[in-house]
Order: sequence, then structure tokens, then C-alpha cells
Amino acid sequence: MRSSKITAVIPKIAKRSAVVRIARIAADAGIDLYLVGGVVRDSLTGQNASPANIDFLVSEGVDKIAGLVAQEFKSRVIKLNPKFDTCMVPYRKVEYEFSGPKKDLIRATQKTALPSDLLTRDLILRDFTINAIAFSLNPTPRQFHDPAGGIKDLEQRAIRTPLDPHITLQEDPLRIMRAIRFAAQLDFSIAPDLMEAMHDLKESLLKTAVERRTAELLKILAAPKPSLGFKLMYVTGVLDVAYPEIAALAKLNQQSTKRRHHKDVFEHTMKVLDTVAETGGELDTRLAALLHDIGKPATRRYDAELGWTFHGHEVIGQRMVRKLGKQWRLSTTMIDRVSKMVRLHMRPINLSDEGVTDSAVRRLGVQAGADIEELIRLCRADVTSADPRKIKRYLENFERVVAHLVEVEERDELRAFQSPVRGEEIMAETGLRPGPMIGKLKKAIEEAILDGIIPHEHDAALEYLRKIKDELAD
Repeated sequence: MRSSKITAVIPKIAKRSAVVRIARIAADAGIDLYLVGGVVRDSLTGQNASPANIDFLVSEGVDKIAGLVAQEFKSRVIKLNPKFDTCMVPYRKVEYEFSGPKKDLIRATQKTALPSDLLTRDLILRDFTINAIAFSLNPTPRQFHDPAGGIKDLEQRAIRTPLDPHITLQEDPLRIMRAIRFAAQLDFSIAPDLMEAMHDLKESLLKTAVERRTAELLKILAAPKPSLGFKLMYVTGVLDVAYPEIAALAKLNQQSTKRRHHKDVFEHTMKVLDTVAETGGELDTRLAALLHDIGKPATRRYDAELGWTFHGHEVIGQRMVRKLGKQWRLSTTMIDRVSKMVRLHMRPINLSDEGVTDSAVRRLGVQAGADIEELIRLCRADVTSADPRKIKRYLENFERVVAHLVEVEERDELRAFQSPVRGEEIMAETGLRPGPMIGKLKKAIEEAILDGIIPHEHDAALEYLRKIKDELAD
């Protein structure tokens, strides 16, 4: 990517119909208008051809231009941030955001000389040079404004700040995680002075809202190779500050013996995470991959025969995921799915060792429910070793479990598994009133189906109910 070629081409985003209409409205109103931020960066790198958010910088009259655009699009104006003079107009699933240039010196830059030109000042007060590029939508000249050298940094695949990185990060400490996120998303390197500042100011990250940190964490997980982000968090010390439970995985290998030395749990976790991402894993599954061994530090024990063991780490891990999920303000649905996959991630491999019985795989299928495919994806990724022969053996055993699971699932229709005899019918058959006993009888029928005592059929379940109702009611 060469600067001469980049700056000679009008970004594709500027040619979009809606953007052309907005530019015409601004020109008619005598308002200078610029495309800024991520849409310019992505247009130059050829990424994200259909952005959900398009940012504009206007010389003045934010409310006026937003109002005119809303009128043109038959939409409405949403005032996002009065303090920073920002309005948004939604139109056809895209948010068009209008902001005025920053005019006041921010606290961290009070002793830093800033240019008087408002466009240049606004750009160099942004987080990173690659986000500090503007493209003029004015009739003439239609050109790039790049006071911080962002185009060159795009060429060199580097994350750098327009000002001294300590100043930029102090203004908003979340930029520490944003730098890591962009590096992971774009596969860029972080400039050495920025890395140093991130390490120096890592504690300030805790001053930012949990929700904002979590949003960046999930974006890192969604990157093509998420491990890049987490390894950057580790080397800068950010992981110790913001996510100590994950950082603890890297500390499990400080002790070893001549007889046993367990594989690096943090590196193993990174391999599992990347494999899940490479195979198209959902965001919830990626988070489960990140946290699947989170319970190992609490369960680590040394056995003279076996070496280091982590018995029950999946149970402890499930509890930790639920606790962390609440702390990180994750949705209940995400917490439920991730904690379930963490709890079950050992089951398929254990089944391959124990023997693949109908009852065992039936229970696994019911426990996993609609998440069985993502659980299988996680379990496949979890098979790592320095010995290719061991990986081959484990995967062959695992695939036998999967094949058996598919067979039983198709035969028994486990996805929507529940007792074929419902509560109302149980009450009619037994004469019982609503209460705990109805649930007890229903559970007994389900257990009989899972154990293979009776088939997953209504008549068989009803006959079984008639056999056990008196026994359980006593």
C-alpha cells in the first residue's frame, strides 16, 4: 500500500449514495464536511465495506446539518453527547454520526502546544494515527487530511498515537485496550513507546466503566486470531490488572518436578481459542475457549504418580464463569451458554476413555441441548499436544463419541428432551395436586429414558409412571 496511490483515490465510502446526498446537503448549507475515523481507515485498508456507523466531522452547525439530513432521509435526530456536540441520524440500518471539532484543551494536554486549525487539532486529539485521517467531502479540494501520519502507519501496519502516548492514554485509559483490539483485528504491531505507556498506565484502566472494557474484550475475542490480543495484554501487564483470573493461567508453570511438568496452560488456552476462531466458532464459544481452564489454578494438586492434576476444574470453572460474567456485565444468555460449555468441556473426552454407552451420550446430548455443535467444536480444539500421535489417538476416540452422539440424538430426538408425560397428565393419572411430587415423578421418567430403561415415547413413559407412582409417593 503506497501513500501516492492511496491519496489519489477517493474512498469507496465517499461514493455511497447516502454519503453523496449528505455531502450535497452540507455544501448547500455552506458547512465544511469530512469523513473521519474508522470508515476512512477501513476504506484505505479494504475492510468493512458495509459499516454500521459512519462518522462525519463538521466545521460548525452540528445540529443544523443533522436536522437537514434527518429531513432528507425522513428520519430523526438523536443527540448522543451534548458535551462533545455529537448527533446521530439513523437511516437504513446505518448510523450517520455528526460531530464538531474539539475546541477545548483536554486536561492531559494543557501543557502541550496544539495547532490552532480546528480540523488538525481534532485529528491529533484522537486515539491513534490510523483513526486520525479525514477525507474532505467539500466540492473542492477533495483530499485526505493526515496531520499525524496515519496513512504511513497503515502502510507499516503500526498502531501509534498522534501525541505522546502517555498524554493520549491519560485522556481515556480505555485506549489501552483499544490499541490491543486494533492490533488483534488488523494484525498490526504496537509502537514501542505506546507499549511502554500502556504498561506504565495499566492501572488506570480500572477507572473506566466495566461495560466499556467488556465491549473491547468481546471485540478482541471476535478478531481473526484472538490470541494476539491476549498475548499483548499479558506482556503489557494489562491482563494482571483487568483480568487476573486469566493471567493466573500463565503462572501455573512456575513450579515443576523432574518427573512431571504440565504443559503451559496459558499457551494451551491460546491455541484452543485460535482454533475455535479459525473453525468459525461463535462469540460465546470463543469466550468458553478462553475460560475453559479458568478453574485450574484453584484445583492444582501434585500427585506422586500422576504429576500435576486438576480434578474438578470444570466444576470450579463453571462457578467462576458465572461470577465473572456478572462482574463483566455479560448478558444472562451468554453467561448461561459459556458456563455450560465450560462445565461440559471434559465430558466427551472422558467418555472416550470410559466407553461410549447410549446412556452416557444421551445424557451429554440432553445437557448440551442446542449448544452441542459448539461444545463439540470446543472439545475438538481442546485436543492439543506436542506429540502428533497423541493428538491423532485422542481425536479418533473423540470422533467415535461424536458419531455415537449423533446416532443417539437422531434416534431419540434429544434436542427438545423432556418427559413425554406432562404435569397435567401426571396429576390426572395419580390424583395428586400441584406440588413437588409432580416434578419428582417427571424427573424419574426423564432419568429412566436417559438410562435407556424405557424408550423416549409417550406410551412407554405413561406405563412407567403407573409402575413407579405408588413407590415414589410413599
